[in-house]
Amino acid sequence: MRKPISLSILAIAFGIACTGCHHRMAAANPATPPTPAAAPAPVANITVTPETVQRGQTAELSWNTQNASTVTIDGIGTVDASGAKQITAQESTTYHLNAKGEGGSAEADASLTVTEPGKPVARLTDEQLFEQNVKDVFFSYDNADIGNDEAALVNSDAQFLSAHPGMQLLIEGHCDERGSEDYNMALGNSRAKRVRDALVQQGISGDRIKLVSFGKEKPFCTTAENESCWSKNRRAHFVLESGQGGN
Repeated sequence: MRKPISLSILAIAFGIACTGCHHRMAAANPATPPTPAAAPAPVANITVTPETVQRGQTAELSWNTQNASTVTIDGIGTVDASGAKQITAQESTTYHLNAKGEGGSAEADASLTVTEPGKPVARLTDEQLFEQNVKDVFFSYDNADIGNDEAALVNSDAQFLSAHPGMQLLIEGHCDERGSEDYNMALGNSRAKRVRDALVQQGISGDRIKLVSFGKEKPFCTTAENESCWSKNRRAHFVLESGQGGN
């Protein structure tokens, strides 16, 4: 009867030994630590006020950054993360800011224009002002709808025209070369009308606006027969009426 008892004792001892091995093996494989979050990228901004001064006058350079440990401005050196500095202007300068941090780097620029004392600043003509501020509106193929991006241009055009109520304008409707002459004349007219109506909705008097459609008769791009060229011809083009202008 002793022999079975000895076998039972050996079985229990073996089980305890295996349990100990299991715990040691589990302890040898610890959990992988979580990956640390990436550091946020720096953000940088710099401005100069006013942007144009006469030689010897002062301007204020101001800047602010985020997530940056080192901030430098060319010509000034290392600066605080945010701040302002009075500058006595001697020549036109572009101030370049560089912000560096654990998440990378960011750059920003601010330009100061310096004029000679007593030298009058040339006044732009109405034609120059009109050309610089009133931008053409472009259209998709076979379409007279004003897209979201072009709607922002129409709003900008309306703001300028509202500030210059004496300006009378002509809106020309243009198309690319595809399609018949009659079809494109009608499409060009629709494009010009859509832009006029959008300006009127922004408060510009319709009495200030004339319309004409050139269809595909006067393309702006003639160097190739591809979409890059055709897209330049699908537009509503603005022209300042001769003899008109003023504020």
